[in-house]
Amino acid sequence: MHIGIIGTGYVGLVTGACFAEFGVNVVCADKDEEKIGALNAGKIPFYEPGLEEIVEKNVKKGFLRFTTKLSEAVNQSLVIFIAVGTPPRGDGSADLRFVEEVAKEIAVNLDGYKVIVTKSTVPVGTGRKLKKLIKENLKGGGDFDVASNPEFLREGSAIEDFMRPNRVVIGTESSQAAAILMDLYNPLYLLETPFILTGIETAELIKYASNAFLATKISFINELSRLCEKVGADVGTVAKGMGLDRRIGSKFLHAGPGFGGSCFPKDTRAIINLARENGIELKLIESSVLVNEEQKILMSRKIKDAMGPLKGKTLSVLGLSFKPNTDDMREAPAISIIGELIKEGARIRAFDPVATESAKKVLPPEVEYFKDPYEAASGADGLVILTEWNELRNLDMGRVREVLAGNYFFDLRNIYDPARLRAAGFKYFSVGR
Repeated sequence: MHIGIIGTGYVGLVTGACFAEFGVNVVCADKDEEKIGALNAGKIPFYEPGLEEIVEKNVKKGFLRFTTKLSEAVNQSLVIFIAVGTPPRGDGSADLRFVEEVAKEIAVNLDGYKVIVTKSTVPVGTGRKLKKLIKENLKGGGDFDVASNPEFLREGSAIEDFMRPNRVVIGTESSQAAAILMDLYNPLYLLETPFILTGIETAELIKYASNAFLATKISFINELSRLCEKVGADVGTVAKGMGLDRRIGSKFLHAGPGFGGSCFPKDTRAIINLARENGIELKLIESSVLVNEEQKILMSRKIKDAMGPLKGKTLSVLGLSFKPNTDDMREAPAISIIGELIKEGARIRAFDPVATESAKKVLPPEVEYFKDPYEAASGADGLVILTEWNELRNLDMGRVREVLAGNYFFDLRNIYDPARLRAAGFKYFSVGR
């Protein structure tokens, strides 16, 4: 089978590379000539473990190629995935400009039967709008069906998530389109992957509902961590006691500085906006968004309350990306927390294993960057851990204590044992413990 992927961002590139790994012939199209040039030169535009190797291997095998001509992806493919960005508007709703532009271009180039699939996260009702839009812009006699096939890729684990997914959701009204997409995902049958075949609107909402629920779990445990600190409880043990109940589960019950990234902030706001447009108030999700914003403020306040006035003091911040194994800085807690610390007069010495270049684009220019956590900690009055990278989980505390000028240690991901750190001479602070 030949398929086309329109858009070579995170979702598009991972999807294209993984289908190529399944032996599917894939053409990835993007109008960004610089990006396509880089991909043809073997350069991946973002960090994702394992992706570079899969791209390189399948380009050499001829299963994967890149072009700036959308017509090539349309003409040569039976299935066309739309995987362009849907950035948030000012009111929180998803901006569908790029999706609609692609739909119009597909319509102009349609030369036979195609299955047109939204892979981008789009509001409920987008599939029907695209069907109407494509019909209105058809130049020839091409026939098509529209489907929704939302992605559930975790940054840092995207290859594994595609190859061994928890489920595959296919939304379409066409039995022919459903059969084609089921055939495309045939390699996953051996893994007994659950498939959900449903209508387009239901498929579109599954994606938003999933992310909103996960975001709510994070905000729940973060809000509970505040109570734990007041009453002398340990949020980690509370979360473990909760998570062992199979009805609740342990995933996403880790207290920290708040959620960020490309999905949770954007998708929670989008589903809230969608609900309002339909006369519904999603109070629980609205509260989870509010709690998340408050959590970031509380983290910077925790540092200020412990250290007193920050003017003239230096803090070493280890970990900048919103989560480990990615260089994604989109809505990372580091942005607001570091911003607040600098407003209070603090100097920031920062380290991240892969996100430094991304961080430079969004953090204040006063931030100093270092290539080593101990170098970043050198001479600082306190140390702040914001991202739980593996290499930050087992720091040499003797060395850290030696290079730090002060002894404040803010473990905002709860990765260290409080007793051990205090015994090592640190004034140790964590979240909900």
